[in-house]
Amino acid sequence: MKFYLETERLILREIKETDLDGMFELDANPKVHLYLGNRPISSKREALENIQFIQKQYKERGIGRFTCIEKTSGDFIGWSGLKFNQDKKEAVNGIQNFIDIGYRFIPKYWKKGYGLESAKACLEFGFSEMKYNKICAAALEENIGSNRILTKIGLQLVNQFDYENVKANWYELKKENYGN
Repeated sequence: MKFYLETERLILREIKETDLDGMFELDANPKVHLYLGNRPISSKREALENIQFIQKQYKERGIGRFTCIEKTSGDFIGWSGLKFNQDKKEAVNGIQNFIDIGYRFIPKYWKKGYGLESAKACLEFGFSEMKYNKICAAALEENIGSNRILTKIGLQLVNQFDYENVKANWYELKKENYGN
């Protein structure tokens, strides 16, 4: 399956190796990693490995994150999309085998509504096209922007949990509650 979505201001498509410079700019930035519980990358080789990991997810899991391109400039601004967390090492909040919605943007594109716009499109795609029954997300409690996006698109706070000694929020939305 080929993945391609459009919103008013964005093109969301499969990630490609031509996104290497943008992925490096995104994932090498410490600000981007502030609420992620991991470290910034330090080489383009690592950025390429991240791209290849996402491409592998498309093939093996039928879904993965999408590159976000700003329509007016044609610039890579980050990624957004769905991911199937299926094995034990990807468990979050003690849960595995779930569809996760997430997004990550280069800081100069923050606070422009791109996270909300892309997340809405991905949620619609997940329920309407992929026919998922439930979509989940986790966000550190202190990541106000991400928590706000998740509630605005309709995900419901289910519980809080400890993520590497930091409070995190767990959200879910079932298909039958989507749009209500």
